[in-house]
Amino acid sequence: MADQRSRRTFGPVVLAGLAGATLAAVGGSRAWAEAEAGGGVAASVAGYAAGDIGEMPAATALALVVLACWGVVLVTRRRVRRAVALLGAVAAVGLVVAVVVGWSSTVDDVRAAYAAAEPAPEVSRTAWSWATALGSLVTLAASVAAVRFVPTWPEMGSRYDAPAGGSADGSADAPGPVAPEDATNIDLWKAMDEGRDPTA
Repeated sequence: MADQRSRRTFGPVVLAGLAGATLAAVGGSRAWAEAEAGGGVAASVAGYAAGDIGEMPAATALALVVLACWGVVLVTRRRVRRAVALLGAVAAVGLVVAVVVGWSSTVDDVRAAYAAAEPAPEVSRTAWSWATALGSLVTLAASVAAVRFVPTWPEMGSRYDAPAGGSADGSADAPGPVAPEDATNIDLWKAMDEGRDPTA
């Protein structure tokens, strides 16, 4: 019963993890802080100083690592799957740390970039900083849940795995070819799926 409840977490946890990491990846590539010039005119950080002033590219990089881990979790099984889920959780922790560090450093960077401006502009956080923070927390929660529940989650089938025994090409375990006149539609499709000519 407990395993059945854990299996139900698969969809919601994966969706939450993907959504949170995507939000963090997008938000990390946007300006987290902006300066408002005198007269209420918003001053463009990129136009005033070169580089990624006010942005937190480390958050984007770590969010992309988490997204990659989710992709691998979906297509792997057993120990590899759990190891990748653990790696994703570590990257999610790094993402949260990056957001915490960037929370104040981006504002300080923008303030320093406009230090020579007269009058001194007012520096404030943008909605992207809040969005990235939210995405990082959702990602962390989903990644920790994945490490906990991944052993009970459904796995992809082993239909396309390499044969475990027999010769290198798996011919010892594979059934012999069926004569064309005795072949059914299923036999023909199986032969083509295995790369054999069904008419030979």
